[in-house]
Amino acid sequence: MELQTKRLILRAWQENDAEPLYKYAQNPNIGPIAGWQPHTSIEDSREIIKNVLSVDECYAVVLKETGKVVGSIGLMTEKGEMHSSEMTETEGEIGYWIGEPFWGQGLIPEATHALLRHAFEDLGLTAVWCGYYDGNEKSKRAQEKCGFIYHHTEFNKPVPLMNDFRTEHFTKMSYKDWKNIIKNER
Repeated sequence: MELQTKRLILRAWQENDAEPLYKYAQNPNIGPIAGWQPHTSIEDSREIIKNVLSVDECYAVVLKETGKVVGSIGLMTEKGEMHSSEMTETEGEIGYWIGEPFWGQGLIPEATHALLRHAFEDLGLTAVWCGYYDGNEKSKRAQEKCGFIYHHTEFNKPVPLMNDFRTEHFTKMSYKDWKNIIKNER
């Protein structure tokens, strides 16, 4: 599946995306704040594409203008994948990151809007969640721009890829909330 926005193409990850993935995912300002270790090599990125990113509803964020991969966005719908224990089988959770040179350009909110439409219209989800760890103000702001509403905070959440525990804040958007946002944009 491929989703498109004004500036972006959201498409499945491919093995030949390893080099651009590594270019941005090696940055220590990106992975740790999102709960994963920086990539250590192009081969490491290739393995992550094969073993982590090559799942349904995980997309490379590609700039239409250049055709270059600049980030990732995904929709988790399996109970074991989702972070909050409050999520149900008819709900999903969006996760994302984008390369540091592209911060502040509104690309993640643009990609998130496309994924929300897909989640509600194509997949029939009743709500979509998003989360951010304490201190990740950029992610918090992106969620607010998209219309997510603060729901709750969970403390001492295990972050296995970082071998630590963190406080995670959860936001949520119901189908009704999304319909109101769409209606008000027209």
